[in-house]
Amino acid sequence: MEREAARSEEEWRRELTPEQYRVLREQGTEPPFSHEYAVTKDHGRFKCAACGAALFSSDAKFDSGTGWPSFTEPAMAEAVELREDRSHGMVRTEVVCRRCGSHLGHVFDDGPGPTGLRYCINGVCLVLEK
Repeated sequence: MEREAARSEEEWRRELTPEQYRVLREQGTEPPFSHEYAVTKDHGRFKCAACGAALFSSDAKFDSGTGWPSFTEPAMAEAVELREDRSHGMVRTEVVCRRCGSHLGHVFDDGPGPTGLRYCINGVCLVLEK
């Protein structure tokens, strides 16, 4: 599938910081509580740090206590793609930016209402547009 924001890995390395590249392109995870977005209460749209696609609204953000920004739902369902992730000896659902294919985090079914979902997203993958 051809992605709208397709780039070579060399281009991604030039455009992203080393930490962003590790998380977004190599399916890494930032340490908990290491990014300001885990606790920010600022309002706006959270966009993909790689391609700028609108992903999450601050209206759907909540404090999960996990150390990562958490949301009950994406801004639009089609903004993200969900994939089965069997890494690290467990089965999880990976959240990927549909526009550029970058890894964002994982979604779990232990969130608050109304969706019951917790989109646990790495802060380094996001840019807050206030």
